[in-house]
Order: sequence, then structure tokens, then C-alpha cells
Amino acid sequence: MRVADIMHADVRTVELDATVGEAIAALADVHVSALPVTDPRGVVVGVLSTTDILGALSETSEPGVREQLFDEPVRDLMTPRSRVIAPDATVLEAAKEMLSLGVHRLFVEDKGHLVGVISQTDVVAAVATAKI
Repeated sequence: MRVADIMHADVRTVELDATVGEAIAALADVHVSALPVTDPRGVVVGVLSTTDILGALSETSEPGVREQLFDEPVRDLMTPRSRVIAPDATVLEAAKEMLSLGVHRLFVEDKGHLVGVISQTDVVAAVATAKI
């Protein structure tokens, strides 16, 4: 089975210059724990996860500083160089890659264009429903 067979093709993104507050709203809106960060050309340049946000919030206990975080650009908190995989890669390759990198998801790119996302949950769902 290929990544394209179980990936989610409708991927919400967030731009580099969006605020962290806007990104949090987008995360909540689509019920995901991370969003790919794109440059003005739409190229994926990083990922912003709830772990990134919570890590930044935990660095201070001052309410004023925490509130300022919501106005910071995503580029300041994101993890650069998100991990990608091709849509024709096998699900086994994707699972091994996620495991070895310690990540929960891989963005799927075809010829440099974002076409989807595959997560650990997608892999487990495919196994549980006997698709693989």
C-alpha cells in the first residue's frame, strides 16, 4: 500500500508571517496538532505543532510575556525543515521514517508541491481496518 492510498489530501497550512494566535485558531478549527508552514510561494518550510507552542508558553510564567507570544510570527516558533515523503512511498516506509525521526506525521510532497499528510494515526487506522 502506498502513502497516497491513506494520506489526507486536504491539508490546512499556515504562512510564515501568520501570528501564533492565528495558527492556534487554525489548529483548533481543523482539529489537528500541527500545521505545515509555507513561504509566499506555498513551499513547505517548516511545521508548527502544539508541542512548539506549549514549549514556548512554558518558558515563562509571566502573563504579559505569554500574551505577547500570540502576536509573534509563526516563523519564530516553528520547527524548520519539516519531514516529507513522496506519495508513491510505501506505508511501511512512512511508518519507519516517522519512528526513526520521532515525529507524528510526514507531509506528502510530489515534485516539491504539498499534496497531503500522513500521520501515525492514519497508519494505525489502516492496520486496524485490515487495509494493510
